[in-house]
Amino acid sequence: MKELVEYIAKAIATYPDDVEVTEEETGDGEVLVTLTVNSEDKGKVIGRQGRVAQAMRVLLRVAAVKNDLLVNLEIK
Repeated sequence: MKELVEYIAKAIATYPDDVEVTEEETGDGEVLVTLTVNSEDKGKVIGRQGRVAQAMRVLLRVAAVKNDLLVNLEIK
């Protein structure tokens, strides 16, 4: 999951070296993926009306279904 988010965020970001992704299991098959980007890249990563962030969340859910997990994406 972490690699997917990192790949997408680095492709979008102006400062790809500042992209950091952490993944932690919260229990019961739930995973929290936290994406941290440069403050100038937040708008690009979130997208207009949150469309890019929503698309990333959809892709994560699809990948999570294969592994019987629940995944949440938090953008900082």
